[in-house]
Amino acid sequence: MISRIDLRGEALPEGPALRALLPRADFDVTAALEKVRPICEDVHHRGDAALIEYAQRFDQVTLEHVRVPAEALTEALAGLTEEVRAALEESIRRARTVHRAQRRTPHTTQVVPGGTVTEKWVPVDRVGLYAPGGRSVYPSSVIMNAVPAQEAGVPSVALASPPQAEFGGLPHPTILAACALLGIDEVYAAGGATAVAMFAYGTESCPPARMVTGPGNIWVAAAKRYFTGLIGIDTEAGPTEIAVLADDTADPAHVAADLISQAEHDPLAAAVLVTDSEALADAVEKELAVQVPATRHVEDRIAPALAGRQSALVLVDGLEDGLKVVDAYGAEHLEVQTADAAAVADRVRNAGAVFVGPWAPVSLGDYCAGSNHVLPTGGCACHSSGLSVQSFLRGIHVVDYSREALADVARHVVTLAEAEDLPAHGAAVKARFDWKVPQQ
Repeated sequence: MISRIDLRGEALPEGPALRALLPRADFDVTAALEKVRPICEDVHHRGDAALIEYAQRFDQVTLEHVRVPAEALTEALAGLTEEVRAALEESIRRARTVHRAQRRTPHTTQVVPGGTVTEKWVPVDRVGLYAPGGRSVYPSSVIMNAVPAQEAGVPSVALASPPQAEFGGLPHPTILAACALLGIDEVYAAGGATAVAMFAYGTESCPPARMVTGPGNIWVAAAKRYFTGLIGIDTEAGPTEIAVLADDTADPAHVAADLISQAEHDPLAAAVLVTDSEALADAVEKELAVQVPATRHVEDRIAPALAGRQSALVLVDGLEDGLKVVDAYGAEHLEVQTADAAAVADRVRNAGAVFVGPWAPVSLGDYCAGSNHVLPTGGCACHSSGLSVQSFLRGIHVVDYSREALADVARHVVTLAEAEDLPAHGAAVKARFDWKVPQQ
């Protein structure tokens, strides 16, 4: 059901050599890029007409308009069960609590008397959010994208999600209901690369956005790469992944359940256990054999995900080696189920999010921990962060110097300009002092 990788007995290699030993899915964004390029350019040139044509081709729906009417949002919210509405509202409340604390305030530093640098934080003007709609419906992703954008103060927030034939060409009603709860009334029935192109270029019905965020399939990732430079993006999200760092104190039933919970997303989803306990690995394997048949989505998602090259039980010589392995792997989600889990978690350097101990499963973070679940995948946690308020803010330095403060440093500016053979740079300072560097 799941393979093993035994790294015991020898010193672990460093860097790329260690990463090469670890399981990872094949996810060729470069190859997909060439396929999305003509689609994106078609949306550029034909706008809404192209979106409507691609909805027919890819989603088997006939649209009259791409924008979702306001009454559809109202009806979707009214159609929610009390339980689902309460769960969404609690998820929103907790996410707002965490993300509101991430807000940035301007800070002024006095460099010298009369010379200050202020860093102010300005939100992007407009953001396009994407909520996938393939194998599953993800209202939680609406929350995780919208809340930090709203708390950052982004003045214009729109959302796209694929049209669904089952719902008359509208996005899934739970997606629409989540938008209504969040106060997002600009929603479009567009999916995949076409949605990213719509936000990047703009169409008759949708003004262009400065930034696009949200998870999606390989076509969404490829479109994000295509438009990098024209728009800001969060990350090229690949298949979801969980790594569990565990010792012999971990409950194998918990570990198995957590591996399965991420495997049910996609046949390319990664489920990785890193442990120094062969007994735990054996017990987890037995638990998988019991738990997998008892759930849904086995044949099309869970079984191929666990059996794929991206998933494995990784055996190491001890906790120190385990930490090296998970840092080299850079998991989207990392659970630490060891003795003194908090202290171990504090030593982790590379992970999208870390879940500490037996009572903080990844599923909690997916919905109601308050943390964000839009996280770097594919090892990108080694250099990138998850979505946050900071993602939607730009830091701008405001430089304010008096005549006296400039005079005090003018000689150094001119000297450095001449050292770099940029005399006009120095001349711009000299011009303010009758072409003479003032003597101090």
